[in-house]
Amino acid sequence: MTSVDSTLAQDHFALLGLPRSFAVDSEALERMYREIQAQVHPDKHAHLSDAQRRLAMQWATRANEAHQVLKNPLKRAHYLLGLLGFDPEVERNTAMPMDFLMEQMDWREAVEKAKGVSDGEELENLHRNLRQDMKGQYDALGAAIDGNHDYVRAADLVRQLMFQEKLLIEIEDALEAIEA
Repeated sequence: MTSVDSTLAQDHFALLGLPRSFAVDSEALERMYREIQAQVHPDKHAHLSDAQRRLAMQWATRANEAHQVLKNPLKRAHYLLGLLGFDPEVERNTAMPMDFLMEQMDWREAVEKAKGVSDGEELENLHRNLRQDMKGQYDALGAAIDGNHDYVRAADLVRQLMFQEKLLIEIEDALEAIEA
């Protein structure tokens, strides 16, 4: 494998020159992404051979993928757990604590009720409260991964946050429908 091939095979963190951790310096992430994009942008390589253009395109694609994963905390956590050899089993393990499931049912009922009467104000309140709830979950996720190295807990939080992200999108869609 050539050094270019091995560089392309690096994990997302290494590719963007960032340490492997849940906490990511957003400014450094954006800066490194822009630097790589400036170097490998396909227009910059239009005059080169087919092989060199393909390589530049591979770099651009890898940089885009790394950027998309690392800028999203849920995707970043899932990816990082995989790198650490711990599969969150999001497709297979749907076990959730009963209190979390009950809370999700309450959230869904409140959202459905607000959607049913097109209550934008209530949907805004639900959105704000859910985002606040999720912030606490993300803080706990960061502590589980970076602080305690409790990957079982981190995987549980990833699965819970996936539920919450879906609900957040549902609320946002309902708000857009009311505004339309």
